[in-house]
Amino acid sequence: MVRSTSVIDYRGRFAFDVPPDAIWSSIEHAERFESWWAWLREFRLEGPGLEEGSVLYGVVSPPVPYTMRIRVVLGHCTRPERIDATVHGDLEGHAHLVLEATDPGTLAEVSWTVEMTKRPMRLAARVGYPLLRWGHDRVIDATVSGYRRHLAAEFGESAATASPQRHLATDPVDHQADREGHGAGDAEEGEGPGASSARRFDHEPEDRHIAHDDPGQS
Repeated sequence: MVRSTSVIDYRGRFAFDVPPDAIWSSIEHAERFESWWAWLREFRLEGPGLEEGSVLYGVVSPPVPYTMRIRVVLGHCTRPERIDATVHGDLEGHAHLVLEATDPGTLAEVSWTVEMTKRPMRLAARVGYPLLRWGHDRVIDATVSGYRRHLAAEFGESAATASPQRHLATDPVDHQADREGHGAGDAEEGEGPGASSARRFDHEPEDRHIAHDDPGQS
């Protein structure tokens, strides 16, 4: 399958030493999101909260010369286990959050498949994919770091720090598929899902997925 450089396919898993209900309760405070995450601007929530039909609006400002105005429509929501959503605007696709109870806390899995819709970004992805991928990954890093700071302030330092056996490593990904898929995607922009690097909970092979990775890695 041909993989487009305009599509980002991501999955990451992160461990926290607080239970799923505490995670859910904290993200119900959508009014705090901008104070947690500097990359988020003009955020607002329409609807009753983390329930089906609620809509989140915002402007994402990654550390690259592009901003993305998005609208996230919540679909199926099961407290404190799962949120499914669709993404619209400058990105189009779907996203998911799954919270799994562990001992002593929560394993949070986030995933999304989104396609850039702004023509300048699509063109930039063809010639400068590593830069856009770097910006995507920096937003993820900032999101997790900001959320850990919030948990540390609310529940104490231990809540924000995963125990060593839950340390999240960067997936080395399939570089051969990257080389084949990236070049094909440049020629056929609209076909198939692309991918970006993922962070994994462990080194289980089933967590691997095809991904574009930075040049020069092996």
